[in-house]
Amino acid sequence: MAIFAMMLYACNSGKPLKVQDIQASLDQTVTANNKEEENKQKIVNPADTVAAGINNNIPSVKQDNPDWDKKIIKTADMQLQLDDYKKFNTSVHNSLQHFGAYIAEEKQEETDYKIENSITIKVPVEQFDDLVNSFSGDDIKIVEKNIDRSDVTGEVVDTKARMQAKMAVRDKYIELLKQARSMKDILEVQTEINGIQEDIEAASSRINYLQHSAAYSTVNLSYYQYINGSTSNDGRPGFFTQLTDAFLNGTSMLSQLVLFAISSWPFLLGIFLFWFFVKKFKLKKA
Repeated sequence: MAIFAMMLYACNSGKPLKVQDIQASLDQTVTANNKEEENKQKIVNPADTVAAGINNNIPSVKQDNPDWDKKIIKTADMQLQLDDYKKFNTSVHNSLQHFGAYIAEEKQEETDYKIENSITIKVPVEQFDDLVNSFSGDDIKIVEKNIDRSDVTGEVVDTKARMQAKMAVRDKYIELLKQARSMKDILEVQTEINGIQEDIEAASSRINYLQHSAAYSTVNLSYYQYINGSTSNDGRPGFFTQLTDAFLNGTSMLSQLVLFAISSWPFLLGIFLFWFFVKKFKLKKA
């Protein structure tokens, strides 16, 4: 633009345009632009200045302290009533890998009127809510659902501090052990070191347990289905199931009675002989 203005001025004035004049005009334009930029940079928002002063006065707090990360142990107890036990059981076992979970314990029971399975699931804490919410559907009835959250952050920090204090005391005893001269002193110091070491190992085990429990939540899941015409109205089997059970129970009682009579034949024989001699004595007396 500066060049264009000078060319227009030169044309209007009728004078020839020189290279020196163009270069001088360019230098003036660049200098003016630089001054304008410097003036813009000197204009500072007062609010930014106040915020900067406040931030400078705020003491820095380290947010990456692993000891103060939240350690929350989550536990869920759920009981489900199903319409299709086999379908749900297969779905649960196949979907656990998707949530990064695994089965820690499983127990299945089956009777003539009910089939039930109880499993204990360990799942990463970030997948806990998603896994619990996945146990729903039109053919699933939630009979019981209880979720417990226990914050153990304070216990982890306190236990770790105690462990570090024990380690410092142990190091002092190790220094004393190096200075011991008699066997008696060596044994006494070694006994103290062994006791402190046991406390340190116990504290370390407790910390590892709490950290693992906080990292992996627990889901105690129990699901069942009524079979052979049984219903959930009263939790009892149907009539035909009860009739079959009664017949089997009667047969079992009869067989037990026969076995009892056979096993107690000496006692029954003694009763029979006693009755026989008493009756014979009465006949002679008559």
